[in-house]
Amino acid sequence: MNTAPRHHLDPATLLSYAAGALSPDLAVVVDTHLAGCAHCRAALARAEAVGGALLEQQQPAAAQTGRAAALREAMRQRLAQAPAPAPAPAASAPASNDPDLLPAPLRPYFGPRYSGLKWRWMGPGLRYLRTEGPAGGTLLMLRIAPGRKLPVHGHHGSEITQILRGAYHDALGHFGPGDIADLDAETQHQPVTCPGEDCICVAALDAPLRYPGRIARLLQPLLRI
Repeated sequence: MNTAPRHHLDPATLLSYAAGALSPDLAVVVDTHLAGCAHCRAALARAEAVGGALLEQQQPAAAQTGRAAALREAMRQRLAQAPAPAPAPAASAPASNDPDLLPAPLRPYFGPRYSGLKWRWMGPGLRYLRTEGPAGGTLLMLRIAPGRKLPVHGHHGSEITQILRGAYHDALGHFGPGDIADLDAETQHQPVTCPGEDCICVAALDAPLRYPGRIARLLQPLLRI
């Protein structure tokens, strides 16, 4: 039975997405999440309305004085104070009942079907696919067997990961199908996959990961993540 996602996009990510300022590679994963998350579609609609009104009022002055950070913070405050959004619009296209189909935003980069994915070996119980995103960055899909621990890692930039199948848990909570992990350079974690089916997730990075462990650091140039 499908359940609504419990982990959502950060408001700052939604503001960047609404303003067209988010990396196109990160936006691919955001699009994947928005297709299945009514909560984030409603929050995006509110961000677009609030951000558009505020930009009309303040953008010329901000451009003249270089107060871009102040404008961003003002947008966040206005978004937090805005009334609850109207019921979320439906997804742009109806979800397919074919469980073998990848989400539509991912198909131009990985192909149409899970059964057609050509997984590469990464380690015991770990498979991956790495492809170039629309802006030349990294789009990464992982397939991890149940009960596996990924190396402890942090981030030099942003990482947005969407769970497609299976589940994992870490210090931030339990992440199942439809959930999104919206992480920044302050986050260090170690995902551990849950019992049951393989965990399949897609991630976009705007900078390489940061590994404290020596073995993971040695492998990083080979895997290019």
